[in-house]
Amino acid sequence: MIERTHLTILRAIDQEGSLTKAAQTLCLTQSALSHTIKKLEHQSGTALWIKEGRQIRLTQAGQYLLAVANRLLPQLEHADSVIAQYAKGEKGALRIGMECHPCYRWLLKVVSPFLADWPGVDVDVKQKFQFGGMAALYSYDIDILVTPDPLQKIGVVFEPVFDYEQVLVVATAHPLARLKNVSAQQVCEETLYSYPVEPERLDIYTQFLTPAQCTPKKHKTVEDTEIMLQMVAAQRGVAALPRWLVDDYAQTLPIRAIRLGELGIHKSIYLGIREDNETLPYLKAFVQQAKKTL
Repeated sequence: MIERTHLTILRAIDQEGSLTKAAQTLCLTQSALSHTIKKLEHQSGTALWIKEGRQIRLTQAGQYLLAVANRLLPQLEHADSVIAQYAKGEKGALRIGMECHPCYRWLLKVVSPFLADWPGVDVDVKQKFQFGGMAALYSYDIDILVTPDPLQKIGVVFEPVFDYEQVLVVATAHPLARLKNVSAQQVCEETLYSYPVEPERLDIYTQFLTPAQCTPKKHKTVEDTEIMLQMVAAQRGVAALPRWLVDDYAQTLPIRAIRLGELGIHKSIYLGIREDNETLPYLKAFVQQAKKTL
């Protein structure tokens, strides 16, 4: 059976030019090196080299194995290096699940510097788990869950990243735009745009409309944030989104953020991580990067 050691010996002999120097390079005794090759010759039934004085001349079979060594050993050595990087947490794949629709824009600002700092780590965003993030985290389909609604479960740690205020978004020409805050009754007279999420999972319902026993005149869903805000800017309706996101888009769209109620709706974004991954260096680095990216 040909082993990696045999290939390493043949390459060393070719590179060093003699059995003695090859043994020194490999930190082996000359007798141990010779015994290893003789054992392979016995198993294979053919000679791999011929001694000519102090020199070694490879046979045809030896030349073939040398060619194999020169082709395979660099690949194996690269594999060793990659595995070592995995062991040190310097290489891998970071799969991020999103339970926060508007956070995708924020996430892009986190990913860019992270990729620059960790060239050996690939990032993939899994938006298909936006409705079942915890299950995906438990089943190892994702490594991090971005969510505004953490569920405290055994084996999962939630790291708070940043706080934000959920606000009502209206066009600057809308009659409500002159107000500092709105009541649930005022919102009920509007067409409300939201992401395609059940009302029971929308903060504007659970923390604002439902307690006041109100429902909007119409409720329409839009998947894309920019399209939703274009509809709001065109005075087709209103929406409830994080203030930081509205402020960002307000630089290019005629929209305005208004507080929901006198106290407002205040939330936080969390990163959910399995405890068995908590000490992984590149995952820890991602969390730190997320905390300083607003």
